[in-house]
Amino acid sequence: MKAVKIIAFVLGGLVVLLAAAAAFIVATFDANKWKGEISQLVQEKKNRSLKIEGDLSLSLFPSIGVQLGKATLSEHKSEQVFASVSNARISLRLMPLLSKQVVVDTVELDGVKARLVRFKDGRMNIDDLLAKDEKEPPARFDIAGVKFANGELAWRDEKAGQELVLSALNLATGRLANAATDKFDLSATLVGAKPRLAVALKAGGEYRYDLDKKSYGGAKLDVRLTGDVADMKSLDLTLAAAALQLAGSNEVMVDQLLLTAKGKSAGDAFEAKLEAPKLALAADKASGAAVNATIKLTGAQRAVDAKVALSGVEGKSQSLQAGKLTLDLDARQGETTVKGNLASALSANLEKQTVELPAFSGELNVANPQMPMKSVRLPLTGGLRADIDGQTAAVHANTQFDESKIAAKVNVLRFSPLALGFDLDIDRLNVDKYLPPKAAATGGKEADKAAEKPLDFSAIKGLNASGTVKIGQLQVSNVKASNVRLEVKAAGGKLDVAPLSANLYDGSLNGALSVNANNNHVALKNNLANVNISPLMKDALDKDVLEGRGNVALDVATAGATVAAMKKGLGGTASLNLRDGAIKGINLAKTFRETKAVFTMRKDAVQQAKQTEKTDFSELSATFRIANGVARNDDLSMKSPFIRLSGAGDINIGEDRMDYVAKASVVNTAGGQGGKELDHLKGLTVPVRVSGPFDKLAYNIEFGGLVAEAAKAKVEEKVKEKVQEKSKDVLKGLFKR
Repeated sequence: MKAVKIIAFVLGGLVVLLAAAAAFIVATFDANKWKGEISQLVQEKKNRSLKIEGDLSLSLFPSIGVQLGKATLSEHKSEQVFASVSNARISLRLMPLLSKQVVVDTVELDGVKARLVRFKDGRMNIDDLLAKDEKEPPARFDIAGVKFANGELAWRDEKAGQELVLSALNLATGRLANAATDKFDLSATLVGAKPRLAVALKAGGEYRYDLDKKSYGGAKLDVRLTGDVADMKSLDLTLAAAALQLAGSNEVMVDQLLLTAKGKSAGDAFEAKLEAPKLALAADKASGAAVNATIKLTGAQRAVDAKVALSGVEGKSQSLQAGKLTLDLDARQGETTVKGNLASALSANLEKQTVELPAFSGELNVANPQMPMKSVRLPLTGGLRADIDGQTAAVHANTQFDESKIAAKVNVLRFSPLALGFDLDIDRLNVDKYLPPKAAATGGKEADKAAEKPLDFSAIKGLNASGTVKIGQLQVSNVKASNVRLEVKAAGGKLDVAPLSANLYDGSLNGALSVNANNNHVALKNNLANVNISPLMKDALDKDVLEGRGNVALDVATAGATVAAMKKGLGGTASLNLRDGAIKGINLAKTFRETKAVFTMRKDAVQQAKQTEKTDFSELSATFRIANGVARNDDLSMKSPFIRLSGAGDINIGEDRMDYVAKASVVNTAGGQGGKELDHLKGLTVPVRVSGPFDKLAYNIEFGGLVAEAAKAKVEEKVKEKVQEKSKDVLKGLFKR
């Protein structure tokens, strides 16, 4: 009992002594002195200003701790605030101090705010804080736990134009050290631009890491992300894993990984799922069970069901191989369905971050009830190589269907935002074979206009691509061409095809096309040289009104939501220069001969156009000024053996009508081909009015009012003959003298 009393007395004395010492330390602790010295040390070491506005207090029980009120830390060499905290507490464990070890018990931070910035030159505003001091030994730390409450972390990337804010951040961890394993719980909201996102994040599970070995991972992980990301609305993404570990730069271990996502995109619902039961990639060996992924998209106009499977993983991380990668696709867009499959071996290098499908093969089956042949089978062969770190990829593929052989090369110049370069080579292609037939008119012109669908150029928006398209033989909308070459560039919602060249209808085409999807604006500039105009007009416009060979130039532009609106908004210029041809629908020389009686009776002659009739010419030229869908011509010039033709008038492209007055002059009534029968019109100009809708043109030969002019011309001719005779008599008399 005496020994117990002695021990109790000693312990009691020690407690009293420690209590007295603690009381003395707390009583003599000078907070203002420490605040000033800490701020001065930060300024000397890091060139940053630390302002401790709140109280700084010390506590000794139940652990040694420092309580800090509101404080701010400035940017490097600046007074602008980099980080701030509303309240902080750090406590140390007592027992390790007795053995000269500093072990932080807990770190509690409330209202922490920080702003991270990456400048355009690649520097970051925390480079000075991360810089290592070679004179100091590597930092070792041991923290029993960390608690964050109401934190906020802002990130701005001036180089990429990206901004992110992680707010309402609450984090609780177990032990943190240079190597540790413990539990964590995290919740936060994330808002940003590029991509646009507003999501809530929750995560929990176990973490395990070793900073010296550069090994990071976790177990029993459960992560959930909900909200909007870019064009994905109501996204619900979950990740669960029994174990996930990353070691060094090329070692990965996955156990029972399950990733799911669902939401809406562009009004369509989607679901995605990735399962990886077992996957181990090490420097010397790689192995794994089958990895499966599915993607489903469901909407009113489209649906996609895609499945990807990876099996036979072996090798090592620096040269990983998979015996088989398969893709099965079942998709629908409107009435069009696409079903297909693709298979290939796979090679990957995690260190260089490259993936390669050295030789893939498969097929696609495209079907549409409106296509003449209902369905098309496309066998596919080719290869792919992607550099994930470099954000580039290259694909080459070949296919053949019907009479067409296609070879394509596509280079992905950038993954995000997507930028493409391509080279497409097709030996022959008849596009009309794969388009539905034109719908027959059902309710007249007004009904057809009401039923006209708006033009949709939305596919151009967001497209960033450039390349070359070469087609040996091409047919589109019944127009036939050969040696077609297109230089294509698409960016910013605008598509430019320049230059555009081809051989067609015994001549050549050179020009450019521009389509702006932002305002539905289309511009076309084409020069056709030495073309045979009759078959071109038959194929392109289903009109047979002109024959001849020559040049046609177009420089036009328009805008509108429908074809009808674009026709009415058409503006620009056009010119026509033909030789050795004919105007179909009327034979002016024949008509003049046949209407001699009508002429003497001072009556106009009206006749409908007849395809069997035509007026031959040796030369024909005209220029047009186009505005608001109406082409105005004032300089028509046509020459034939008997007739000269000039004219002026309007061709209303928007309304498919014309009102044009051609003026025919008989210049030669020599014998042959009925020339003498035109003698009554010699020296006169006969107006020929062409009017009506394009599909029912009428020719009105305006003879009325020409009789007086004809009589006057005859009198003038007789007077001229008399004058010439008198002149001859006078000359004869002079010579006789």
